[in-house]
Amino acid sequence: MKKSIFKVIFVAILALGTVAPIATLATHYTSTQVEKSVNLENTILQTIDSDSMFNNIKFLSKSPRVAGTEQEDDAVAYIKKNFESYGYKTEVQAFTFTDYTAPHTIKLSIDRFTKSLDPQALEYSISGQVSGEIVTAGLGKVEELQYLNLTGKIALLERGEISFNDKMSNVIAKGAVGVIFYNNVPGIIMGSLGEVNKALVPAVLLTEAEGDELVKHINKKPITHASITIKGSKSQKNISHNVIATKMPTSNLKQVNKSSKIDKDIIVISAHHDSVAGAPGANDNASGAAMTLELSRVMKNIPSETEIRFITFGAEEFGLLGSTHYVANLTKDEISRISANFNLDMVGSKDAGELILQTADGKQNLVTQQAQAASTKLNGEPTPVNQGDRSDHVPFANVGIPSALFIHNPAEPWYHKPEDKIDKISKEKLQDVAEIVSIALWNQIRIDHQVK
Repeated sequence: MKKSIFKVIFVAILALGTVAPIATLATHYTSTQVEKSVNLENTILQTIDSDSMFNNIKFLSKSPRVAGTEQEDDAVAYIKKNFESYGYKTEVQAFTFTDYTAPHTIKLSIDRFTKSLDPQALEYSISGQVSGEIVTAGLGKVEELQYLNLTGKIALLERGEISFNDKMSNVIAKGAVGVIFYNNVPGIIMGSLGEVNKALVPAVLLTEAEGDELVKHINKKPITHASITIKGSKSQKNISHNVIATKMPTSNLKQVNKSSKIDKDIIVISAHHDSVAGAPGANDNASGAAMTLELSRVMKNIPSETEIRFITFGAEEFGLLGSTHYVANLTKDEISRISANFNLDMVGSKDAGELILQTADGKQNLVTQQAQAASTKLNGEPTPVNQGDRSDHVPFANVGIPSALFIHNPAEPWYHKPEDKIDKISKEKLQDVAEIVSIALWNQIRIDHQVK
């Protein structure tokens, strides 16, 4: 954290109103507009309150907030209430998802095979017990299976070229009652069947080395039987929610009341509000949700010609489900008007590393450029940028919207653990990130439209 001297000097200069105009501002703004812009920037910085963020984190992290649970519903209600207390019209967007519980028992036994095996279940593997002769079926492509009889048998399939789900569907169509997958590269792999499907059959996944040994064994003993046992996996439909508060362009407020068409740019500030099971999620990600609330409070009365949407997403921990649902339901017009997504995830732990910016492709974009300019102004150096695709900025990037994740790296030791509690939160880090995001946001607003 290198902020002290730069921050003190910058705020002092702002307070005196003596900041030299930025080149772009000098080109496009009058001296009166520049002075007003500087005053508003000062107001934004002075209004950010780390105590407010800390208190919101404290409330949200009283217990885990797993998507689809009563605790998530409580968090959604709390966030909505806060947005509305700041004067925002707030929408709660519901969506359904499948909650999958991994099996607790996974067994694979093979006749006369003496080497040890450590079978793994694939995500969405179904429970069941099957036995039958093992048949090697290559990659499981349709053309490879044309002359194979798999009725009542267990297919042995190598990973590669087509998805696990497609491989399984192909062998099921030929009558297979079970599947043994094995990796095509060294090491352990986490496999997924894509979604819950009751038409699937019990399946396990082996390493490349285990698979190679099994192939050798079958080649020596062509008729080899196996049994697969999977217990404890289950799935159920659940409902999670996104919470959306919208700050309309200042000059469009009267027109909005008349339901007139809005054609202004849009900026999205986002964070997920859910946590993993067993973890109160103070840093992951009550910190991001609380910062989104704080930025909405700070920006409420700041005039701008840009629409700003403050959103907390549900079910991020199940695979970015809330943000994926939100982006999938945007109109083409909305996608074309969204100029940036600033996504906040794990932004407050005192035991995590320094702030970094992550983009889905690892490349600079509008968000990282504005954030680096803000961090240089505030802290004397630009925040580093690297690649990362494990948070809610990704669905925005997938449709061409400039987006970036604000996160501290490396993660704290209690990431996704019961120790992720309020006592691990740093007010200094909260303040630092909120100031960087707010100034980056304000700079983009000034580029999108002149201060009136």
